[in-house]
Amino acid sequence: MLFLTPKIAALALFIAAYVLFVFFPARRTLISVSAVMLLLLFKAISPNDALMAINWNVIGIFIGTLAVADIFMESRAPAFFAELIVDRAKSTAWAILFICLLTGFISAFVENVATVLIVAPIVIALTKKLKINPIGPMIAVAISSNLQGTATLIGDPPSMLLGGFAKMNFMDFFFYHGKPGIFFAVELGAIFSFFILYLIFKHYKEKSTLLKVEKIKAYFPSFWLVLLIFVLALSSFFDPGFSCVAGTICLFFGLVSLIYKMFTEKKSLGYGITNLDWDTTLFLMAIFILVGSLTITGWIDTFSIFLANVIGQNILGGYLLIVITAVVLSSFIDNVPFLAAMLPVALSVSQRINIDPPLLLFGLLIGASLGGNITPIGASANIVACGILKKEGYQVKFGEFIKIGLPFTLVAVTASCLFVWLIWRP
Repeated sequence: MLFLTPKIAALALFIAAYVLFVFFPARRTLISVSAVMLLLLFKAISPNDALMAINWNVIGIFIGTLAVADIFMESRAPAFFAELIVDRAKSTAWAILFICLLTGFISAFVENVATVLIVAPIVIALTKKLKINPIGPMIAVAISSNLQGTATLIGDPPSMLLGGFAKMNFMDFFFYHGKPGIFFAVELGAIFSFFILYLIFKHYKEKSTLLKVEKIKAYFPSFWLVLLIFVLALSSFFDPGFSCVAGTICLFFGLVSLIYKMFTEKKSLGYGITNLDWDTTLFLMAIFILVGSLTITGWIDTFSIFLANVIGQNILGGYLLIVITAVVLSSFIDNVPFLAAMLPVALSVSQRINIDPPLLLFGLLIGASLGGNITPIGASANIVACGILKKEGYQVKFGEFIKIGLPFTLVAVTASCLFVWLIWRP
């Protein structure tokens, strides 16, 4: 590879990393970091440009919300409310549906994997008590989490990526440039996909009851999470350019959460810091650098010119092309690197065909985030849910997941993207 020019090396390493992500998803961090080291070796990106390519605001939001979500989960407040909902439901079907609604609500403010870990014990307890197969309900929880994680800035890394790239603050996800934002598109998709879940589970007519075993251990984590959401919304007025305020706020809240955990669990601050998800953090940082190398070497401009020529004046066709491509590819590959690579392309294409960027950016986010719901390997939450089921003795088959995930995704994506088109079309 010594004969490669920096430009060819950037593209070759990017493609090689993506191929390896597909075949070795558990090694994605090692792969991405190794690719970055080779980029530096071949001088496809300088150390200074590599550091500049990382969106530190997004990294701050991710690390901070992880720490807050951790103490929120440990407080057992979400599990307590899930249990309460199950006991109040008139049938098992509605208990499952209400659990999915609660999952979606939590996931709008807590990372998807953490949300699944919060709710999974309730699903297992319910299905064991009623002696029903937990595979369907657990899949429903995972895909509900993935859907609603797209609705807010802090719901999931893809939303954070869009916020960082387009300089969108917390409130911009609700109203952007005076128009309804991505939140309402996702909620419309959620309403229609809810009926799909109803059709899947409506045959469970038994009355569901659970022995109340959950108790809220502490109320501070719930208060702290609500306060974080409020402060992030307030900060939108002071940092319209999405520079560093949101990340700094989340890091502060995360640090307080770690100190709180240190005193309540009698463990050192260092223990709390080392137990954060540094694997995913390093992965995000490496992805920023990989995509940055494509921008610096001119590949993003080249691809956007090609795509703009393909789209021409058929803006609806171009919009659908980007959404469908995002759905298909993200059902098999990690949506974080895919979205990170495509955001600058979508922006460049928007500028070349002279349309407002939100149309393609929002469509891309919806396709990339929801496409992962089709297969058991399309999103981290899906992988975790399948792992929990495997520990319980249930092996999730590819077809079983698709049977629920595919119709759910098609309905949610169609409704959400139609909303975005009607609001943001030229």
